[in-house]
Amino acid sequence: MSKEISALPVLRAAGPLIALLAFATYSTHDAVIKHLGASYSVFQILFFSSLMGFPLVVMMLLRDPEPGTLRPRHLGWSLARTCSMVLGWAAVFYAFSVLPLAQTYAILFATPLLITLFSIPVLGERVGLHRGGAILVGLVGVLIVLRPGGTDLSLGHAAAMLAAVCSATSSVIVRRIGRDERAAVLMIYPMLAGVLVMGTILPFVYVPVEIVDFAAMGVVAGLAFVAALLIIAAYRRAEASVVAPMQYSQILWATLLGWAFFDEIPDGGTILGAAVVIASGLYIVFRETRADVSRHQPVLGTRTRIAPTTTPAGDPAE
Repeated sequence: MSKEISALPVLRAAGPLIALLAFATYSTHDAVIKHLGASYSVFQILFFSSLMGFPLVVMMLLRDPEPGTLRPRHLGWSLARTCSMVLGWAAVFYAFSVLPLAQTYAILFATPLLITLFSIPVLGERVGLHRGGAILVGLVGVLIVLRPGGTDLSLGHAAAMLAAVCSATSSVIVRRIGRDERAAVLMIYPMLAGVLVMGTILPFVYVPVEIVDFAAMGVVAGLAFVAALLIIAAYRRAEASVVAPMQYSQILWATLLGWAFFDEIPDGGTILGAAVVIASGLYIVFRETRADVSRHQPVLGTRTRIAPTTTPAGDPAE
């Protein structure tokens, strides 16, 4: 028993370190998408990466000991989440393909703010003055990044915002139905829908794929799968309040990878806006750690990032 107790601080320290590794893996995943986006349609990239990631998820599902069928218990919510995830995957892949990495992340960092906002009608969450103010401040940060009127807004900016909305929608729905639905149900239907929808579009956008690029699409699938497993491991070793803020480390990786491989240097507006959004997100995480503030803790309860090969949000002890 004494050995187990003495090992707890080590496990807790390992949690955020594993999370940092997970988000570094996700950032590499996004950089590969950006590289491929210069030559291929987002639908083609998404189809092949999803198709190659599917066997990895199936192998993991075969080890799922939870009894039950693959029939959703909440058909409407499951359908809404599936549509949201597929749309979000296409949007985020497109955003990474056409926008600077750091700018895309700065917009995607609005997801925790939107989760808090959407939890009001979906979860019946009460958001008080503090968290409500943090949402407004964070959205101001997004406007600083976008600078409407001061820069040319593109379809890529709209896609990044849509991806944030879809990710938040999916996360809140999981918080509503996740305790009733099997993990297999939450995972399998979005992946199937993604492959089918992208496969339907593929004939209209297909171009021959170089063998190196085909391997890169497999790398995208593998990185997403590994990152998802690392996220699970991080939440099993440390409190959500410690692991969740690690997602913001992606802005550092985005800056480094963007500079090294794409000649991207974030401008002052992107840096300032990202700082505002991150600060507001961290404040919401801090508020949710207080037992008298949030009943559902929708932000701390979010375990996934919007990527085609992911695992659903759930209890970290699962």
